[in-house]
Formats: sequence, C-alpha cells, structure tokens
Amino acid sequence: MVRRKKAAVNEQPSEARTWGYSRVSTRQQADVGHSLEDQKIRIAAYATANNLPVPTEIFVDAATSGTVGLQRREAGKRMLDVAKRRDAIVVTKADRLFRSAKNALEISELLRARGIALHCQDLGGEILNSPTSRLMFGMMMLFATIEAERIGERTALVKGTQTALGFYIGGKVPVGFKRSADGRRITKKKTWDKNLAFIKALDTEGLTIRAIADRMTADGTPMSRSTVYRLLTTTRKVDAVATS
Repeated sequence: MVRRKKAAVNEQPSEARTWGYSRVSTRQQADVGHSLEDQKIRIAAYATANNLPVPTEIFVDAATSGTVGLQRREAGKRMLDVAKRRDAIVVTKADRLFRSAKNALEISELLRARGIALHCQDLGGEILNSPTSRLMFGMMMLFATIEAERIGERTALVKGTQTALGFYIGGKVPVGFKRSADGRRITKKKTWDKNLAFIKALDTEGLTIRAIADRMTADGTPMSRSTVYRLLTTTRKVDAVATS
C-alpha cells in the first residue's frame, strides 16, 4: 500500500510586532531630560494610541554617540537583525536612529525594502508609507543634518576660545600646562617657555622629529612625535594667551 504524502501546509505569516528604540549620547542624559525612561514611556504610549502591538522590546543604546551608525551600535544592530516584514519600529525622534541625512536615507530604504514600518514621533508618525512622506522625511533629515553641523562648529569654536583663555574643558591637558588646584583652569608650567625654545633650537640644528621627541622624553618631558610636529608647525592659542 502506497501512502500519499500530505500536502504541504502554507506557512502563515508571523504576527506583526512593534520594536522600540532609544538612545542617549552620555550617561548623564540617560537619567535627565529626554532620558531613556522618558523615551520608553513615549514609545509605549505612541504604540497604544496608534493601535500598534505592545512593544515586544525596546532596544537601548546608552552613552552612544549619534555619529555611530545604527548598524554599528550594539542594540541597533540587534534590532535590525530581529525586525521582520510587517513589523514596526518606533522612535521618539529621528536623530535617535540616524547620524546624517545620507545615513537616514540608507536605513529607511533598507527598512522599506524589508517591509518594516518606521514611526518617528517628532515627524508625525509613519514616514515610509508614501512617496510624499519619504520626500518630506528626506528634506527634514537634510535640514537636521545641517543644523547639527552648525551646532558642532559653534561648540568647537567655544571650546577653542575657552581653552585659549586658560579654562579646562575636559580631555587631555595641552603639553606644557597643568590644571589648577580647583580644576577649572589650566596654567603654563614654569619651565614650558624654556622647553619650547629648546625644541625649536633642536629643530634648527637639524634634528629629526623623532630625535627631538626622544630627547625631550629622556629629559623628563614625555612627548610624542606628533606633538613635536604640531609645536614646530603651528602656534597654539593657549601658548600665546595662558599665563604662568
């Protein structure tokens, strides 16, 4: 007796799911302002108000710079791996996901090709469901990128001015300087003018950048070749303004 094979049962499409995504740039922002908890609450409320399934998971990238692409973030990459066709991704602000207008278009096209909806609350909701919404989304992300670049330029200018005036703004203290007792300012070391003149004299004698760096390090002033090169080719504002 020959047994008949059962007809293959058509695979049913999986139920649509909602995924949330939140990000902050610093650990301090994780608890204040547009904090991670605030983003989670808004994402859940948006899903309820727009008849989306309760978020299966809200992926969190804490203390992660927006300059890092979504695919390179730990939680962002996991979200892209698990999201399937008919799913929805919800964020409170588009800049939580994207690092530039170009990156925004790349990610949005990837999601659209995979049949995944993208909801950005600050842009009014779903943004990939029509040519018009995609056009508006692209334009708004371009404006956002330009504004972010302008903010970066202004921030760099302020930091440069504050450093030149002797204020400590974090990071590495310029070579030849030290932090004040209260930690708010940087002051020139008493021996720095002499050391700087010595570096220039060694250069005049024909010593190489490597030889000068080795000599300064051996004399008790550790210095890399790149630092010696900058000292010989540029004039730092901090050298001209900061007082000993």
